[in-house]
Amino acid sequence: MPDSARYLLHRPEILEALRRGEAALDRVMEGTGRLYPAGRLLVEADSPNTAIFRLRKGWVGRLRTLEDGRSQFILIFLPGDLFAVKSLFVTHSPDAVQALSEVLVEQVDHRTLREAYERDSDLATRCMWQVIEEERRLHNWVVGLGRGSADERLAMLLVELRGRLIRSGTLPPDATAYDLPMTQEQIGDHLGISNVHVNRVLRAFREDGIVTMRGRRVTIGDLDALVRIAGPLLDLSERGRPEFVGGREPEAGDTGKGGADAGR
Repeated sequence: MPDSARYLLHRPEILEALRRGEAALDRVMEGTGRLYPAGRLLVEADSPNTAIFRLRKGWVGRLRTLEDGRSQFILIFLPGDLFAVKSLFVTHSPDAVQALSEVLVEQVDHRTLREAYERDSDLATRCMWQVIEEERRLHNWVVGLGRGSADERLAMLLVELRGRLIRSGTLPPDATAYDLPMTQEQIGDHLGISNVHVNRVLRAFREDGIVTMRGRRVTIGDLDALVRIAGPLLDLSERGRPEFVGGREPEAGDTGKGGADAGR
């Protein structure tokens, strides 16, 4: 599990509270781990949800599907993340939460966690931290979807996932390859582009020696080039972290291929 000390942008004075809150979650969720297969809905859309989860292994996505069948993956959860935290406060979830790979998750009933939350300010701080981190990620994706080109969005996704996997301890610090258990259609549903467009951008990355994706295995051939493309969409905290940008930091003038309207 990630050390709370490595969470992005935390105030130094809450470090110990985050650590104690993580330990409190360990106690509350002890013995609740369960394996689920890829594709399993852990939370159904527009339905009551009574559980809060912590992901120990695998990938999970928050998904909204419109009445006409169009879908959007809103957030991707990786090991160490809490999800469905809002069930502490709301009765229904408007979105589904789906296992993208085989997953190991812990879970706790909202009433049990609420009681612990009210007793233990450190546990409450840790739960609130997850909401703050989700907001940071969502802000990044709003900007990416609104102003980023298709290649910038895909580069940002690949850089962000690598960085988060390193921070969670799933990958070693110098890793340049990882498994991405999402189909090209699901990637498109996250990036807001078509499956065909995802394939086109991946082909261009492959031809330039930047990234290859065979099956569901991502291999980064030129991390510096990938970071240069993603650079305009990375937030300040990610630009300064080697887990995301390797041994260099994106320069102020870094831009992706094409303008803000390219690839929409």
